[in-house]
Amino acid sequence: MLDLLKSVATEAQGYVEIRYHRRLQTAVDARNGALRRVERRTLAGAGVRCLVDGSWGFVSTTDVTLEGLRRAVTEASDAARAGARLRREKARLSAARLASGEFACQTFDDEPDIAEKMKVVLGAERRMRDASPLVVGSMVIYTEYADEKYIVTSDGAQAHIVDRKPSFHVFATVRRGDAHETGAKAWGVTGGWHDLLRKRDLDKMVDEAVDLAVRKLDAGYAKGGSYTVILDPQLVGVLSHEAIGHTVEADFVQSGSVVKDKIGEKVASDLVTLVDDGTMSGAAGMVLVDDEGVLGERTVIIDKGVLRNYLHSRESAAAFGAAPHGNARAFTYRDEPIIRMTNTFILPGTASLEDMIAGIDDGFFLKEMGQGGQADSTAEFMFGVSEAYRIKHGKIAELVKGVTISGQAFDVLKSVDAVSGDFELALGSGHCGKWQLAKVDAGGPYLRCRVTIGGRHD
Repeated sequence: MLDLLKSVATEAQGYVEIRYHRRLQTAVDARNGALRRVERRTLAGAGVRCLVDGSWGFVSTTDVTLEGLRRAVTEASDAARAGARLRREKARLSAARLASGEFACQTFDDEPDIAEKMKVVLGAERRMRDASPLVVGSMVIYTEYADEKYIVTSDGAQAHIVDRKPSFHVFATVRRGDAHETGAKAWGVTGGWHDLLRKRDLDKMVDEAVDLAVRKLDAGYAKGGSYTVILDPQLVGVLSHEAIGHTVEADFVQSGSVVKDKIGEKVASDLVTLVDDGTMSGAAGMVLVDDEGVLGERTVIIDKGVLRNYLHSRESAAAFGAAPHGNARAFTYRDEPIIRMTNTFILPGTASLEDMIAGIDDGFFLKEMGQGGQADSTAEFMFGVSEAYRIKHGKIAELVKGVTISGQAFDVLKSVDAVSGDFELALGSGHCGKWQLAKVDAGGPYLRCRVTIGGRHD
């Protein structure tokens, strides 16, 4: 396949990028005592992008023969040429570290077959129903993307990439009288089945989801207000990705995000260093080579509180005079690469979690993202919290429910006064949904900071 793509790219005039992508997508879904879904879907084809006179043309095709690819290049070039007459700002490409060779994120030699995975999913769902007589809704979902890509560009990239990203979602709903509560756990990795189960124990996650849902039945509500809190690594990841990360994607910066023209300015506490890194082994956002054929690298976004870099494609890097680090990504062969995060996280500090809790007289200990949430280009955010505990006089107290957190993300980062030495990437189960899906991961240490708690005032 690589030789075929190279031969077509060599014939083309100007810049051409050809990306063959074959994906085998697996899903096993067990709910309420029944196997609801077992799917294996395959999609395969090529995305062809040409840059002519400063304008892009893109064509996708399932015809990956020599003639089919030649035709796609011609159509993409024609589209680019037609668009060039209308485009005022001409696109240019920055220099980049282009990939060449084989790139396998993990080895998958001992991957079990679909029958074994179904057996495990059904067993976990049955365990959930057996865990408590209060369980009225049980759901265990396994999903997996197994990807193979060949990427060739006319200026030198030629890479073969093998990648697999599995994940689990676990939901337990309990009822007592008219009261319902749900406990949820989810995680994902880049790797195989066994890597996923090594990251978190499935049975333990099922038990914890049921236990949390049952305990919420008896929990009260938080009183809203501004509090000192401790965010766990998953909530730090949500803040890093949703509320900070999107504002530093260069296409959003060009559209006027809150950090436009703020490179070099103080935007967070001295204790905060935030990075995006596609090379983190095993993280769900692992991207060794992006869909422009650029090698993945670490980008330091905030260095000890100072904004240092945005995230770039080759085009935006040229516009900003920066270097791309592997952040141009496409979900399938039918999508054009756009600027995306990979694994986005805050680096650990030196504080102990126990000392951080002991330093709070009246606050909250907050764990994992609940349902609902949003953030925008001003870095204003609001997220639901799955599990929240009062902190009173330096000690963890009762569980409370219905908690949300909100604020301006950079103000929250400026308020950070302690960063733990713990570290986890904990947001690898889902997708980022910027115009097209992308697997990402995010996380960090525990942070002590100020946020607004949404709760109830009786």
